[in-house]
Amino acid sequence: MLTLDQFLASVERKAYRMAMMAVKSDADALDIVQDSMIKLARSYGHYEGVESSEEWRPLFYTILHNCIMDFHRSQSRWRKWFSRPADSTIGTDESDDDQLDHYSQQHEFSPEQYLHSEQLGAKALAAIELLPVKQQQCFLLRSWEGFSVKETAEMMKITQGSVKTHHFRALQKLQQVIYEQA
Repeated sequence: MLTLDQFLASVERKAYRMAMMAVKSDADALDIVQDSMIKLARSYGHYEGVESSEEWRPLFYTILHNCIMDFHRSQSRWRKWFSRPADSTIGTDESDDDQLDHYSQQHEFSPEQYLHSEQLGAKALAAIELLPVKQQQCFLLRSWEGFSVKETAEMMKITQGSVKTHHFRALQKLQQVIYEQA
């Protein structure tokens, strides 16, 4: 049996990364993730003891996507009226670096391979951050989280055809970045 706290702990880091890529601000990303978690807890917290996280995952990522879109709408309105420049601070996660170091030690990368892989990964992440929000969300939900086209469409409240289009365009842009660097 999985408690809501356990589920939220298991998705916290991925949710933060998704929000961070979408809003490019540490504080705003943390607020979005926190709001998403609170909304899930308020609406579905009474379903304690769910058998697997698969029952909460689609709900949580739908809420997260909606919070990200709400943030962009509010920022758009704010800029329209007050012309506030976008905040472009980007945070880092040292524990991910530790995991990468551990992985590279297990798989015996040469220093050159490790450096090339790290540079390529950084450029891919930068390319993901530059994608339009819908393409970015489609890519993250489909490719990173493994949701189906139907699930992604339901979460984003768009058609399955739109999901396929946004995902394909995101993949094209990311492949272009990767091929330019290879």
